[in-house]
Amino acid sequence: MAPAVLYVHGATFPSGLSVAYPFDGRSWADELCATGLEVWAFDFAGFGSSPRYPAQDADPTGVAPLGRAPEAAAQLVQVLEHVVSARGGGRVSLLAHSWGTIAAGLAAARRPELVDRLLLFAPITRRTLSGLPDPASLGGWYSLTVQAQHERFVEDVPSGHPPVLTRQFDQWAQDWLDTDPTSRTRDPASVRTPSGPRADIIAAWSGDLAYDPYLIQAPTCIVRGEWDSLCTDGDANGLLDALTGAPLHRDIQIAGGTHLMHLESSRHALYREASSFLLGTETSPVA
Repeated sequence: MAPAVLYVHGATFPSGLSVAYPFDGRSWADELCATGLEVWAFDFAGFGSSPRYPAQDADPTGVAPLGRAPEAAAQLVQVLEHVVSARGGGRVSLLAHSWGTIAAGLAAARRPELVDRLLLFAPITRRTLSGLPDPASLGGWYSLTVQAQHERFVEDVPSGHPPVLTRQFDQWAQDWLDTDPTSRTRDPASVRTPSGPRADIIAAWSGDLAYDPYLIQAPTCIVRGEWDSLCTDGDANGLLDALTGAPLHRDIQIAGGTHLMHLESSRHALYREASSFLLGTETSPVA
């Protein structure tokens, strides 16, 4: 039976717009399957094909941020249990992106018997910044426009460097708007996005990471782009130092990539490194 991997999406767009989205006719999931992996994916509540929170149709003011890490991790554990049951036992590797690494880390720490390997793509880690807003003050959800997404996607590319974001962004953006049935009723069109992930990131950068890396027992790999301002060398090194319970832990930096490397021209290098680690065939030195 092929090794199983479950994709865990990040803070602003679902699995169908990431691991399962075809760029030039082929998705990351296609590439993973071609190497001999069995790929699973899901959407957290409030995202993509999963049910929306009723509060996403109401005023977000005074509502606690929707989809914080403990709730997300519980959803992830349910999916892991389903995959294990459907496969007749065994373990499942997790491939998590950005904020999704927080939910994945919490799930892996709580249920180590379910997790084979843990690949943290552009992880959000603990920082000790001051002056950040109170996570509880964010409201239940916030509106995110295509322009705001695009600005966020390209902000880390060095000035004067040719674009690295996929040329299919315009179509991707329309497909992303389709994930919110009310998106085009607003001007400009926007996706109502749960604030829980944003709250978790603020908390992590204020020193309160939602999971304890010391409790991770699975072989763990960090993979990130060289231009990623959300997962710097310091962030990666701090997380590596904390992964003392992992029997193998390593850090891979890919040239010419940002926090959204899976939507960029360097994505094929990401695909190769991810497949190698998830299959257990990595050959480069480990930490």
